[in-house]
Amino acid sequence: MSGTTIGKSLNFGFAGSYARQPDMIIQTRPNVGTADIVFGRPVMKGTVGGVDGVRNIIAGFVPSQFGGIAARQVQSALNYADQGLNGGGGSYPVNAPVSVFQRGSISVICSAGTPVLGGPVYVRVVAGTGTNIGDIEATADGTNNVQLTNAQWGGAADANGVAELVLLTRVNA
Repeated sequence: MSGTTIGKSLNFGFAGSYARQPDMIIQTRPNVGTADIVFGRPVMKGTVGGVDGVRNIIAGFVPSQFGGIAARQVQSALNYADQGLNGGGGSYPVNAPVSVFQRGSISVICSAGTPVLGGPVYVRVVAGTGTNIGDIEATADGTNNVQLTNAQWGGAADANGVAELVLLTRVNA
């Protein structure tokens, strides 16, 4: 039928999935933290027991500690059921290798504010009502979040809060 379409728009994918190729750099670093790292979450560099790696964002995080965004990578057939499909989420366990986006476009959950093309990206450093440390946001909130100066939004979020985040440069190789 002329002039009709199926649906109005497509969702932007799952948090942690790459959004564009080929301009992306992904490094593998061990999870040296004390908790699983969820796909699409920002990570900070960390050292534990002499091992350099990444961990979840914690209180006191500053932008110079930014390590990148945890990419959605299937590690093996053992993780097949935990790829984040159908709302299942997915994560990297403690001590596991983590695929970390350091440059390029990646899908993330924007938990506060409305992302706009080229707009600033913030990471929550103080938890609040309905917010968690490490949440990615599009609105400044005083000292409760910090701006990632090497990042910007690639456009608006979809109905699920998934938006394209663009890492322009590497902060920590």
